[in-house]
Amino acid sequence: MTDNPQGVVTDLGDSLSYSRCKFSTTLPKSYRYTPGHYWLSQTAPGVWRVGLTRFALRMLGDFVEMQLDAKPGAPVQVGEEIGWYEGLKARTDLFCVVAGGFERANPDLSDPRDDPYGAGWLYEVRGTPDPQSVDVRGYIAVLNATIDKLQEED
Repeated sequence: MTDNPQGVVTDLGDSLSYSRCKFSTTLPKSYRYTPGHYWLSQTAPGVWRVGLTRFALRMLGDFVEMQLDAKPGAPVQVGEEIGWYEGLKARTDLFCVVAGGFERANPDLSDPRDDPYGAGWLYEVRGTPDPQSVDVRGYIAVLNATIDKLQEED
């Protein structure tokens, strides 16, 4: 069996199921996604909840710990480093993907991998999302390009 270079996409109503190689995920259609593998969901007018996609979490491995340095009410910009996330495979800086005012970190976060597009959110910002964020179909193109690049490196 050969890998479909565009992955397999199935419409599930409110979400799309995507699978390619040994990776699969279900992506909410109403969310925005960034090339850096963050998701954004508008929870109230101008308030954006942000998390890491299942792809990012898979690359990081098991959750170890996370720290957000931005304080409620602090101004933040797209691309600004606001903390870090550590998994067993890697530690990565966390960047803001919304320009505006930092609202809060997720007070109940235990392991974002348990529910990455729900309870696994990382932080909220009131403002304007990253202009490079894309809809779910655009993010599937990002995933395909990322997987292509990873396959070239093997």
